[in-house]
Amino acid sequence: MSDIHFDIASLHASYGAGLSVAEMIETVFLRIAEANDPGIFIHLAAKGELLAEAEALGAFDPENKPLWGVPFAAKDNIDVAGMPTTAGCAEYAYMPRRDATVVALLKAAGALVVGKTNLDQFATGLVGVRSPYPIPRNAIDAALVPGGSSSGSAVATARGIVSFALGTDTAGSGRIPAGLNNIVGLKPTVGVLSTAGVVPACRTLDCVSIFALTVDDAATVFDVVAQEDPDDVYSRAMPVGSQGQRPPVLTVGVPTGSDLKFFGDETMRAGFDAALDKLEQLGCRRVEIPFGDFYATADLLYEGAWVAERYAAIQHFMDTHEDAMHPVTRTIIGGARKLSAADAFKGLYALQALKTKIAPIIASLDLFCVPTAPTHYTVDAVLADPVVTNSRLGTYTNFVNLLDMCGIAVPTGMRGDGFPMSVTLLAPAGKDRLVVSLARDVHEASRLPLGATGWAAPTGRDRAASERGDIELVVVGAHLSGMALNGQLREIGAQFHRTARTAACYKLYALAGQSAPKPGMLRCAGGAGVPIEVEVWGLSAAAFGRFVAAVPPPLGIGTILLEDGSSPKGFLVEQAGLEGAIEISSYGGWRPYIASMNIAAG
Repeated sequence: MSDIHFDIASLHASYGAGLSVAEMIETVFLRIAEANDPGIFIHLAAKGELLAEAEALGAFDPENKPLWGVPFAAKDNIDVAGMPTTAGCAEYAYMPRRDATVVALLKAAGALVVGKTNLDQFATGLVGVRSPYPIPRNAIDAALVPGGSSSGSAVATARGIVSFALGTDTAGSGRIPAGLNNIVGLKPTVGVLSTAGVVPACRTLDCVSIFALTVDDAATVFDVVAQEDPDDVYSRAMPVGSQGQRPPVLTVGVPTGSDLKFFGDETMRAGFDAALDKLEQLGCRRVEIPFGDFYATADLLYEGAWVAERYAAIQHFMDTHEDAMHPVTRTIIGGARKLSAADAFKGLYALQALKTKIAPIIASLDLFCVPTAPTHYTVDAVLADPVVTNSRLGTYTNFVNLLDMCGIAVPTGMRGDGFPMSVTLLAPAGKDRLVVSLARDVHEASRLPLGATGWAAPTGRDRAASERGDIELVVVGAHLSGMALNGQLREIGAQFHRTARTAACYKLYALAGQSAPKPGMLRCAGGAGVPIEVEVWGLSAAAFGRFVAAVPPPLGIGTILLEDGSSPKGFLVEQAGLEGAIEISSYGGWRPYIASMNIAAG
């Protein structure tokens, strides 16, 4: 039984082949014993209770219960009915009468809670050692810190004890532990996953995060729990979108070389460079950007308003039980007592100024790629210097929620010293599915085993986009992904569906008299044309109508015959618009033609 793979696709395949849930539960407890790590869990479910919950699931039904029989763990600042919530402080413990909203949704989808995991106390820290309980051991190398604050959740996932685990992420707690344990860490847009039933750190910035062995597993869990919740005043609806393919060309912002920080860890720098090369091989276009304002934003998180917010979350407990708190946590949160309301407002003003300055940079790019962590630290190094080491681990994480971005930490390789290498993909709020789609390709390209399990990643998964009832639109020129007018599609919520080629009955022209290069595609009679490379995007009916109304002459929208036999709507040119135009059909598409122009100009 110990060889049962717990990624969701493999586990469900095992159930389909006859594995019983009871055998899965036995495997969970066997792996807990084999790990021999008392720091992972603060509370474990009783085996008998888990068996009873499994029996109540009924017959294997992954269609109606997408997480049927899937074991998971919850960070111990997330309520699970019948299990104490400690937030990493025994004196704070209480017994919740109901599940946190996210836990209730997971249970309804068939998932089984194995236990509550260790954390940096009150979710304050990125190191995973600020707990009165034993320190969880990093799953890759026990000498290294496991990362925090969601330390136990990351280690439980990386060791294959559970299929996935819930964490929280205010300053990087859903990304740093993932990066340090060779797993995926999805940090959703703030508010998209309910925080009802979660002990707050900074209530305005907190979000529930997802640790998983694969990007697909993280996406599956996300789809279950991304629901608006009336019990959470900060909840917001997830924009409708697809988990399918990503556009073939994405513009990715990375810190300029002089702004990258690795604190002397040249092996990590080399690993990041290799990851960026891989992104380019996947069709991404790298754009270096100054990162000083992002770092300035990150610095605000442990100043003024947000330290005061951490104090507000536990003020009564701290004022009456301060001696029960971890000394580092007590010092950090206790600093809020010296702050005034004026200090808080100054922080808010400073953040707004930085957001205004940074917003055009964020809007000009599809997403960002940064190192998940700038370096690795040993447990001994962190215990010797707990504040500086923790601060450095947050170099590329602390600004994200302040700027209302989503992100996903994804493994990219193993360093020469055997330590894991990871990058984080970031995008504006609501673009969770975009970062997931690229992360999937990045993780698959790494060819890494899953976590610390040695299991190979499953292959052959369905990549079909979810159906939204869209109208498909064929684009051939500047609206292609990565080109000048693609933003017009994104602004109206268009979703990339696929690359394609037309039937061999079209000719392509570079039109004359245009302020910027513009193509025109003309349908020819009698098979006189050639196949032309195009992209197919999906738009809602309302967005399609708005888009078509704005198409300028000599272009128009007609029916396009594709090589695969489909016939969506798309761009065509009027015959009258070809006066002075140059035929460029031999290039086979607009993108190769533009590339040839750039080469000639160079």
